[in-house]
Amino acid sequence: KRKLKVVVDSGNATAGPVAPQIFKKLGCNVISLYDDMDGNFPNHHPDPTIPEYLEDLISTLKKENADIGIAFDGDADRIGVVDENGNIIWGDQLLMIFARDVLETNPGSIIISEVKSSKNLYDDIRKHNGIPIMWKTGHSLIKQKMKEEGALLGGEMSGHMFFADRYFGFDDAIYAAGRLLEILSKSDSKLSELLADVPKTFNTPEIRVDCPDEIKFDVVEQVKNYFSKKNYDINDIDGMRITFDDGWALVRASNTQPALVLRFESTSQERLNEIQKMITEKVQEFIK
Repeated sequence: KRKLKVVVDSGNATAGPVAPQIFKKLGCNVISLYDDMDGNFPNHHPDPTIPEYLEDLISTLKKENADIGIAFDGDADRIGVVDENGNIIWGDQLLMIFARDVLETNPGSIIISEVKSSKNLYDDIRKHNGIPIMWKTGHSLIKQKMKEEGALLGGEMSGHMFFADRYFGFDDAIYAAGRLLEILSKSDSKLSELLADVPKTFNTPEIRVDCPDEIKFDVVEQVKNYFSKKNYDINDIDGMRITFDDGWALVRASNTQPALVLRFESTSQERLNEIQKMITEKVQEFIK
């Protein structure tokens, strides 16, 4: 196993006193940022899904020429990862790395993710002899579905990763980081190379569109009905995910805010723009 150089940003939150020490004991060379607990969060808010909060991690990683950067949220149940070049590995990409590892020893396993994840993830799970299930967004919902299905692994875009393989099935980001370090230390590849064979896609981040609570579910239903009549392939497990030959679009009501959540992906930037424009215009029309 090769010795890894790891930068850890605990964001002055609960991972601070624990994670860097664990990674040292695992044999890593650890550079630790903001590991003293301070609820005022003097450096940045501990949310590893927001790129600006990863800036210190990325600049330290580049300066130190490290193999990987790892960040945690406030209660260390969500993980953020950057590769050796300072590029962010998003939740669905991370789950792909974990899924390949789990499926190597447990072919045929069920792996669960959410409606916001890339089509690449679901295709890749199938390609590596797994059974993917697309489920509702929300860590409690994913956890529950994993129990029902006997799934060995689950994960969300937000960085919640659930290992029932060699673990207890809940979202422990320090454990997930340990699994990633194990995979990387046993591999001859750099982190950026682990998914080099995945097709390139173009996608948007999550787009939030303000929409009053009292109409948001109705708007999703109207959008769904409109596109259903045009015979598109629609998954309505959580909002509306519409699949095209060369991409997909998601429209769902936020669980927590008076807003709709939109996300888009396609095989080209041009087509991505087209899909986004077509769906967004309909959404705006039904909100009015």
